[in-house]
Amino acid sequence: MTERTAAVTRETAETEIEVTLDIDGDGESTVDTGIGFFDHMLDSFAKHGLFDLTVACDGDLEIDDHHTVEDVAITLGEAVQEALGDKRGIRRFADRRVPLDEAVAGVVVDVSGRPYFVFDGEFEQDRVGEFTSHMAQHFLRSLATNAGLTLHAEVRGENAHHQIEALFKGLARALDDATRIDERRSDTPSTKGEL
Repeated sequence: MTERTAAVTRETAETEIEVTLDIDGDGESTVDTGIGFFDHMLDSFAKHGLFDLTVACDGDLEIDDHHTVEDVAITLGEAVQEALGDKRGIRRFADRRVPLDEAVAGVVVDVSGRPYFVFDGEFEQDRVGEFTSHMAQHFLRSLATNAGLTLHAEVRGENAHHQIEALFKGLARALDDATRIDERRSDTPSTKGEL
């Protein structure tokens, strides 16, 4: 099987980012964004998606967390897109629900090449550590846009930490399912012939 890996860098006046991704990894990660909770979520994404992931980000955290979270999502999305190549043989669709104590998140993904994002839910606290809770929704949107995913996500619960962690785990499991190779398929899963 062809290696499905990518290395992507992004440098702006706001952030400097390096991301490496192996879709067919073991769940190993090395993450340093300067935002502890965000690092925890990216480690969880790698662990539960069985992706090998490295993320190094030097961002303008003296302003806030927005640029760092958004730009990591953009760079990671580009890495997903690059690693999947022509998407030949993938399952394409997946639907996962993940609970964490009182919280539950649902993530439905289509690796379609057509970015679209729908979100339903509200976070019960404004912040988790140095991470602004609504940035979880923005992360998902930016990732979907740059990876070429149709992504529907929903969450409910009483604790923002649990809600966001359930979302990242649901994303990981859905993306792992959707990007797996279906041994019965040798073509691209679309009547158009490409994604």
